Amino acid sequence: MRVEITDEARRYIGTFDELVGVAPTDCLVFEDGDRVVFLIPAGEMADAVGPGGKTVERVEERLGAAVELVEDADTPEAFVANALAPAAVRGVTISRQNDVVAYVEVVDADRGVAIGADGRNIDVARALARRHFDIDDVQLA
Repeated sequence: MRVEITDEARRYIGTFDELVGVAPTDCLVFEDGDRVVFLIPAGEMADAVGPGGKTVERVEERLGAAVELVEDADTPEAFVANALAPAAVRGVTISRQNDVVAYVEVVDADRGVAIGADGRNIDVARALARRHFDIDDVQLA
């Protein structure tokens, strides 16, 4: 699947790569401009975050926006679980009946974390899963 990245997102990816030395594979820029989500290649999350989160803080200062990171994965199940981190995901089941839906089982105490304030976290998971695995919806089971 080919993901189209906007010019604005490309600029953010370039800035992130320049500051961190890790090249994100995707970037979501939210309309309010206060939040940017980067998709980080698998295995490079520790470098992207930096010691004590200092690297992310530096990127946030430069961009003037909150930065969130999601680690890429090879399978749609692992990808959706990563997109909902730090929520503790017990399992992800992909249903391919009429629509492709990822049903996510989350530890009860982390349901709020998976959803996020005003649905922000699950919306990111939905957007990225749609872009990278053609998943129509992500739902908590």
